[in-house]
Amino acid sequence: MDNKRKVVLITDGDEYARRVVEIVAKEIGGRCISMSWGNPTTLSGKTIVRLIKKAPYDPVLVMFDDSGIVGEGAGETAMRYVANHADIEVLGIIAVASRTRHAEWTKVDVSIDRDGNLTGNGVDKYGAEEFEPGKITGDTVYCIDQLHAPIVVGIGDIGKMSKKDDYVKGAPITKLAIELILERSGYSDEQKRAQDATDS
Repeated sequence: MDNKRKVVLITDGDEYARRVVEIVAKEIGGRCISMSWGNPTTLSGKTIVRLIKKAPYDPVLVMFDDSGIVGEGAGETAMRYVANHADIEVLGIIAVASRTRHAEWTKVDVSIDRDGNLTGNGVDKYGAEEFEPGKITGDTVYCIDQLHAPIVVGIGDIGKMSKKDDYVKGAPITKLAIELILERSGYSDEQKRAQDATDS
């Protein structure tokens, strides 16, 4: 039996991100590791894994943030530890765009613009589509390519995107990104089968 915790990694951890991720976790029936917020991340990967294991159910949404640090900062070091842990299954990663002072970028499988449209191009921090195919610039994306996640979804700045992702509105863009990860990873199907087995 697979006892690995099912986790979605999110490369943003400011106050806006915390509010949004908490709301979306509740709406999708998952859990948010609220203590993982911070700009930059202050918890170690080991501590975050311990918190994930204490979460009562999956999927677990976890935030990481480098706050513009060049190369692999604290957020990415923690993210790498979590992603490579034997007890964790990464369902996908939300790569958040930023106007970083240093041009760090990662490949993405798909992006979602601020109007909720899926695109093969990247998006900027405002959620506007860019002309660079399959690539997004951010400040906590340096090591994503090395984590081999099943799917990486690029979006603009969580909770913002010209107010299109405001938490008061239910953060529709972030929610769509997480739902896409759950669907593409096959987790949504697993949830449905488990629910059907419970109901029968």
